[in-house]
Order: sequence, then C-alpha cells, then structure tokens
Amino acid sequence: MAAHIVASFDQELKNLDRLIRDMADLAAAMTKAATQALLEADKALAQHVISDDAIMDARQRELDEGAITLIAKRQPMAQDLRAVVGAIRMAADLERIGDLAKNIAKRVGAIGTSTSLGNLAHSIDTMAGMVLTQVQSVVSHYVDREPDALISLRNEDERIDVHYTSVFRELLTYMMEDPRQITACTHLLFCAKNLERIGDHVTNIAENAYYVLTGDQLPVQRPKLDETQMSIDSQ
Repeated sequence: MAAHIVASFDQELKNLDRLIRDMADLAAAMTKAATQALLEADKALAQHVISDDAIMDARQRELDEGAITLIAKRQPMAQDLRAVVGAIRMAADLERIGDLAKNIAKRVGAIGTSTSLGNLAHSIDTMAGMVLTQVQSVVSHYVDREPDALISLRNEDERIDVHYTSVFRELLTYMMEDPRQITACTHLLFCAKNLERIGDHVTNIAENAYYVLTGDQLPVQRPKLDETQMSIDSQ
C-alpha cells in the first residue's frame, strides 16, 4: 500500500492492521485453550476462555470506532476504503470465532471425563489442530500481503468439513451403541460443530482479505477436492 501525504493517515491504517492482528492472536489463543480445556476436562482453563471473550468484544469495539472515525476524517477511496471496510468485516468474523471458542469452553463442565471423550480425543484434537492452523495463518497472509496464500487457505476449509463429518458419524455410532453416552456425545457434537464454524469464519476472513489486497472477489464456488484423499490426509 502506497504511503500517503498525511503521515497520520498511514498510522491510522496501520492501527487497524494492528488491531486485526491482536484479535487474530486472541482468537487463536482462545481456540487452542478451549480445545485443551475440553480434552483435559480443565474447568479453570475453560473459565479463562470465557473471560477472554470480553476482551475480544472490547477490541472489536475499538476497531469499529477507529474505522468509523477514519472514514469520517479521511474519506478514503479505492484501496484505502477497501482496507477500512475489510477490517470491519474481518473483525466481525474474529469476534464470532471468539464466541465459538467460548461456546466450546462452556460445555467442558457438562462433558467432564466421559468415556466417549477419551475415545474421541484424537479425532477432536486433529480437527482442532486443522482449525487452529487456519486461524493463525489467515491474518498473517493478509498482513504479509499474500493473496495467493489466501486462496489456498480458503480452499483448505473443505478438509475441515470432511473431518467434521467423520467426527459426526463417530459420535452417532457411540450414541447408538451406548445410550448412556448420549448426553456427553451431544455436547461433543456441538463442540465439533463450533470448530467447523470457526473454519467457516476463517474462510470469510480470507475472502475479505483477498478483496482488500486485490480488488477482486473470489468465486463463490470453491474447487472440489477429492473426499477420499482428504480423509486419508486428515488421518
């Protein structure tokens, strides 16, 4: 992005980027901690994630206020306007990621150390690892101005969807085999769905970031990957 004649304008744009990075770091930390709390039945860590959501909300408000003030003062155009509007949109998705991590943390007490969790720990951990990599990478690609990497990251979301389907089927099997596990497995289903939704929000961020950097919209339909190969790769 070219420098502006008014140096403070550049600083205001950089501040939006900083807030996006801060929110992304917090979103990744919350996602990681929520999953760890779930797998280790760590109620204290879960409560920490729930508390962090207030910080995430505050950062989104700070970014929104900064963006609105910048628009009013600078009346940005073209790439600058895309950057400001894109920051608002990306912040909204990052805030939702924080909400979803909080939702996972809220179920830790209800699930506890059930048998089904012990058997499913690897599947949930694998899915969480895939999602965490996405969350950590998407804003880095934006800040480093790497639109091609954003395309690849967006397309990788389908692997998360396939893994979620696998976890869903596994949980249904446990519930049919042992009705005593229905309650715990239902909570786990919601946790897995929250992880899958985090992946969807990362996709939204990648699409907005790509538009900010290039001025072009990515196609609505992503290229289809081979489901069999994706299942092998995720194991």
